[in-house]
Amino acid sequence: MLDDVDAQLLAALQLDARVSNVELARQVGMAPSAVLERVRKLEERGLIRSYEARLNARALGLGLMAFVFVRAEEPIGAQETSLLLAEIPEVQEVHHIAGEDCYLVKLRVHDTDALATLLRERFGSIPTIRSTRTTIVLHTVKEVSTLPVPAARKGDKVRV
Repeated sequence: MLDDVDAQLLAALQLDARVSNVELARQVGMAPSAVLERVRKLEERGLIRSYEARLNARALGLGLMAFVFVRAEEPIGAQETSLLLAEIPEVQEVHHIAGEDCYLVKLRVHDTDALATLLRERFGSIPTIRSTRTTIVLHTVKEVSTLPVPAARKGDKVRV
């Protein structure tokens, strides 16, 4: 169950994971010790998975983003290909998808030469991969990792 205070805490932490406990307490109108306990419980329940800094990919020389559709030949339910893809440092996301392809991979590299090398050497070395289709991102309009937190009405509990 997620109450209104938990929803407010989750929303605030998504916007700024570095917000102080005192500031969180001020925002929800509770004592800092109570807020600390609530956040700890949200972590224990798995609602808060981690805290991380979002880096500027372009500033780090990783200005090219691409999505790669991967078709693999492996038994249903096998995870070999996805686990090997996930080990590649330039790969940010690996999704098992429905449809003609098996996986959708998001990656970031320096340029098209780096992309070609990555596809040829790293993806090409995975024996279960049968084909790939790559889409290069020209411009990103929106990219967030925040989730819409269900807002509870006063006294309501939201099931999670």
